[in-house]
Amino acid sequence: MMLLTVLVILTSSCTEFAILSSSAGIAVSQNVYTKAYSGVDMLTIISTEKDIKTHVYDNLKKEKDEQ
Repeated sequence: MMLLTVLVILTSSCTEFAILSSSAGIAVSQNVYTKAYSGVDMLTIISTEKDIKTHVYDNLKKEKDEQ
């Protein structure tokens, strides 16, 4: 009975740890994507003096005006 109790405690702890570590991996990957977007946005601003959102807005506005 004691072995079964210890096994259940260890197994449930591993599950909680796995859930925590998987959510931490998702948070890190989102952070990497955010950093990559910011880097590309910075290069866009340096080369064209507009950010990515402004380029998208201008293109959508131009398409709407042409219609």
